[in-house]
Amino acid sequence: MNTPFDMPYESLPGRLPVFPLTGAVLLPRCRLPLNIFETRYLRMAEDSLASDRLIGMVQPVNVESSDRAPALFRTGCAGRITSFSETDDGRILIILTGVSRFDVEEELDVDTHYRQIIPAWEDYRPDLTEPEDGNIDRERLYASLRVYFEARDLDTDWELLQEATDESLINSLVMSCPFDPTEKQSLLEAQGLDERTRLMSSLLDMAALRRATNELSLH
Repeated sequence: MNTPFDMPYESLPGRLPVFPLTGAVLLPRCRLPLNIFETRYLRMAEDSLASDRLIGMVQPVNVESSDRAPALFRTGCAGRITSFSETDDGRILIILTGVSRFDVEEELDVDTHYRQIIPAWEDYRPDLTEPEDGNIDRERLYASLRVYFEARDLDTDWELLQEATDESLINSLVMSCPFDPTEKQSLLEAQGLDERTRLMSSLLDMAALRRATNELSLH
């Protein structure tokens, strides 16, 4: 659904602050709540609020890295700050709403304590247009999800899932399910909703197979 706040392709910026965070991916039109408390990211949030409100979410390649500036995956997603509040203990709580994915074309040498990049947007023009529904086998997906959630003792609002659009359903599951970081990255990089759905279904089925194999080995 288009809103008065949607950003046209021509308005996407030529430089972008990035927030490297393992296990956190953002997708277009989805919302990601963030609790900002490190000094450098507080400054990033303040600077973003004073300009175009855009922040790029991108995962570090090495989960175990203790480097202050770890290598980044090539693809991330920019989000616009659509809500924020300040806390009495000096934190900023923000909600990012996904705008478009990007590729990291170049990391800039900057004097800010947070990192900035030159983003390449061209390959992700379709992110700015909401896709049509109609290609998801929901019954099969729900069956796989039930096995996955039961294995991890997770709960969900099934009625809410059933009411969601195809894009909202799949992208929200990508963001919220406890897939490992490399799996989340693969889902982020999927070319479109159909490919992302197929990949997620495969990951759910593989998780179910691992569970069944583990149960058999215990008997």
